[in-house]
Amino acid sequence: MNPFSSGTRLRDMIRAIRACKTAAEERAVVRKECAAIRAAINENDQDYRHRNLAKLMFIHMLGYPTHFGQMECLKLIASPGFPEKRIGYLGLMLLLDERQEVLMLVTNSVKQDLNHTNQYIVGLALCALGNICSAEMARDLAPEVERLLQFRDPNIRKKAALCSIRIIKKVPDLAENFINPVAALLKEKHHGVLITGVQLCTDLCKVSPEALEYFRKKCTDGLVRTLRDLVNSPYAPEYDIAGITDPFLHIRLLKLLRVLGRGDADASDSMNDILAQVATKTESNKNAGNAILYECVETIMSIEDNGGLRVLAINILGRFLSNRDNNIRYVALNMLMRAITVDAQAVQRHRATILECVKDSDASIRKRALELVYLLVNESNVKPLTKELVDYLEVSDQDFKGDLTAKVCSIIEKFSPEKSWYIDQMLKVLTEAGNFVKDEVWHALVVVISNASDLHGYTVRALFRALQTTAEQESLVRVAVWCIGEYGDLLVSNAGMLNVEDPITVTESDAVDIVESAIKRHASDLTTKSMALIALLKLSSRFPSCSGRIKDIVVQHKGSLVLELQQRSLEFNSIIEKHQNIRSALVERMPVLDEATFGGRRASSLPNTVSTSSGTAVKLPNGVAKPSAAPLVDLLDLSDDVPAPSSSGGDFLQDLLGVNLPPATQSEGTNQTPKAGTDVLLDLLSIGSTPAQDNNLSTPDILSSGQDNKPIIASLDLLAAPSNMMDLLDGLGPAPPKPAENGPAYPSIVAFESSSLRLTFNFSKQPGNPQTTMISGSFTNLSSNLFTDFVFQAAVPKFLQLHLDPASGNSLPASGNGTITQSLKVTNSQHGKKPLVMRLRIAYKVDGKDVLEEGQINNFPRDL
Repeated sequence: MNPFSSGTRLRDMIRAIRACKTAAEERAVVRKECAAIRAAINENDQDYRHRNLAKLMFIHMLGYPTHFGQMECLKLIASPGFPEKRIGYLGLMLLLDERQEVLMLVTNSVKQDLNHTNQYIVGLALCALGNICSAEMARDLAPEVERLLQFRDPNIRKKAALCSIRIIKKVPDLAENFINPVAALLKEKHHGVLITGVQLCTDLCKVSPEALEYFRKKCTDGLVRTLRDLVNSPYAPEYDIAGITDPFLHIRLLKLLRVLGRGDADASDSMNDILAQVATKTESNKNAGNAILYECVETIMSIEDNGGLRVLAINILGRFLSNRDNNIRYVALNMLMRAITVDAQAVQRHRATILECVKDSDASIRKRALELVYLLVNESNVKPLTKELVDYLEVSDQDFKGDLTAKVCSIIEKFSPEKSWYIDQMLKVLTEAGNFVKDEVWHALVVVISNASDLHGYTVRALFRALQTTAEQESLVRVAVWCIGEYGDLLVSNAGMLNVEDPITVTESDAVDIVESAIKRHASDLTTKSMALIALLKLSSRFPSCSGRIKDIVVQHKGSLVLELQQRSLEFNSIIEKHQNIRSALVERMPVLDEATFGGRRASSLPNTVSTSSGTAVKLPNGVAKPSAAPLVDLLDLSDDVPAPSSSGGDFLQDLLGVNLPPATQSEGTNQTPKAGTDVLLDLLSIGSTPAQDNNLSTPDILSSGQDNKPIIASLDLLAAPSNMMDLLDGLGPAPPKPAENGPAYPSIVAFESSSLRLTFNFSKQPGNPQTTMISGSFTNLSSNLFTDFVFQAAVPKFLQLHLDPASGNSLPASGNGTITQSLKVTNSQHGKKPLVMRLRIAYKVDGKDVLEEGQINNFPRDL
């Protein structure tokens, strides 16, 4: 016989395929066998049809196409014999699914087999229907399945119940037909039938509110009795698993009781006693018992409130945490995270065990336990928990330090009882894991330090000690350098000494040494070196005796390949050499940063939000204070694109640095030298930001939108200025002339008008640059009151770039007796495809009260 003829036995084909040494050989064998099977199908070979289908199923499992054999399944199902039907139904379940149109042809055969006198054939039909039933087949065959729920043989009733689950999931409208038959199944003594009946009842409750109410009223007591009998039943060898009678039925019953008890106090009361019995009587030294206890805890936490039961359930989870099995500990931690919202006090009792899990060798358990500890922290336990976590930070794995550091920093910031404790703990974290600390965390620490005036000396001394011990943590170096630059005189004079600290002797030279070491560290990045240069500039004023040495250190970076360092070196050298008379004003201490505003901006994750100091601070859930009224917040909701915000005058500097300074007054048509101690100081502190390079700079206050839609400061910090400009601190060069307005004329529009204010826009184009539009805005006060502290802001979508020049003033006279003008430049990258659109926000004060007006401009000329 040809080894690859249609008469080849299945085992011979499998042996031939397994003997193949390459994929190409296997494909050749399968191809020949498929060809032989096709030939047999064409010849209507009835003798080997079942064998061919069996081989097709094996080929299908190998991943080869077998669609040509689908009709063979239908022919075998229509055969009268049981062996042929068995192969046919097996092929039907394996080779077809509910999406195949050919499946409709088998509906009549399945219906006949469901009414067959042979119960094994009926079982085959139920099994196939439960696996591949479509919605159409469910509607056609539901009456037969419903009738079989009352069949005399328990195996048929069990298969019919499983098939019914598939039917009600496909067609929920048929659920009401199965309610009464299922109620009868719940009284079964046969465990196989009872398990399937309970599962069918559970699915019915999920798809049908009527079924849920019916089972709550009629079946809850019966299910409780069944579970009680199961818990108290004697040893039954046919159902015993690890000394527990049928844990599968236990779990199914508990899941159904959970569904019935959720949201219903009466049903929950009726099952409280049996749940307590299950929780106390079930053995926990076997995995089967732990599975039952876990489901019992799930049910207790899901039904209506019972304080005693919930404490019992949480105690069970606490015992799980002491189990040696990692899986049991993991599911216990997951459940405790849900339980903490219900009974946090009960979970707190297991705090010590949970902390031990943070130190577990399994990474998944460590992370889950850390998340749970984070939820457990409150004002009363923050100190001991933080101490445990910080101590573990010293010995934790490198892979885990990042997550642990983030959680510890969040806990310290959220629940800090006082600033001294906050600073101490953050210094410990920076010392142990400063490289894992995110920028916003040490930024927040700097803000807190600047607000704690009585702790300045203590903090700078603590940082000096820490930096002497370890200088490998980048964030620690940055904070230390900043504090030494600000409070170096307190470090040398030992001012503000607290009782808890030991005296320390630091000379001016020592302070300069440690800052110089930060610059020379090979691992220091641009931000750290820039901060160190600023600190040296400030120390040159605070320590006159070291001024010459500091100048030598600064000059070393004049030839740096890093533009930022080269630029700072040139500027700072100029300040030290030529401008000693204003140096002390330039490098005076930073103004106290607005702590509440900074925290509010961090919480809202809006880096472009303009900070304000008005309004009463309210306590937020995440533990940071945020002003209740922020009139210039949430400007950027113009569209799905991220717009680039702009502001005028000094407010954008307040936004970038969180400093509440009065806006600089601008005079029209004149070049201005910024005031020492305001604009220059703020510019000197623009750490880590690349200054905008603009050869046509005419004013120190410019806010433009870059390609990445982030604000850029273009101030005095410009190395790439034209060679004919004057010294940076001696004044700026003349303003460049305005381009001639030779473009086409555009009509003026009233961009915004309210009962008290009108904004008019005039447009012009630069010759040869149709994408750029110059806009001149004119603000008119229509009311009888004087407007003060006038600020205009605008935002545009991502395809636009917006540049605002400073406004002509910040006071708007009443009754139209004067105007404020402001120039805007908009570049449209989609010129000719998308029109201009702009969202604006105008803030001002009337009689000392803040007023906010906002709107959207959509009436720009189409060809701009």
